[in-house]
Amino acid sequence: MNFQLDDAYFMKKALVEAELAFDQGEVPVGAVIVVNQQIIARAHNLTERLNDVTAHAEMQAITSASNYLGGKFLHNCTLYVTLEPCQMCAGALYWSQISRVVYGAEDKERGCRAMGTKLHPKTKLEGGVLAKEASDLLKRFFVEKRNLN
Repeated sequence: MNFQLDDAYFMKKALVEAELAFDQGEVPVGAVIVVNQQIIARAHNLTERLNDVTAHAEMQAITSASNYLGGKFLHNCTLYVTLEPCQMCAGALYWSQISRVVYGAEDKERGCRAMGTKLHPKTKLEGGVLAKEASDLLKRFFVEKRNLN
């Protein structure tokens, strides 16, 4: 039997990563990269821990997947990320030539679409997969953060 895992399955794995970020006081964004129905990279935001503004979940996942594959291009790969990529991450995804990007929650202010950032012409961008779950986690994080300050 050839069972195909769907986008929701892999987005749930990205949400697990986002929860890890949440637990570590990081903005809860998680990502996984998949090729041939297999997760080859898992990552979450590490900007606070590494004191590095570029340590977004997508950037960590791109590096991990490239190391796994032994090359800089992520052809035939799909990135599942809980929040629409920002301009910086979209630029890195452009250069990786990733085949597909699937995100959960939309970022209406800083997302790649709002910023007019282009992905590689061969990259398909799809949003809204488990958007409520991803959005709720982000909202909970920022509510708790505001209440602590």
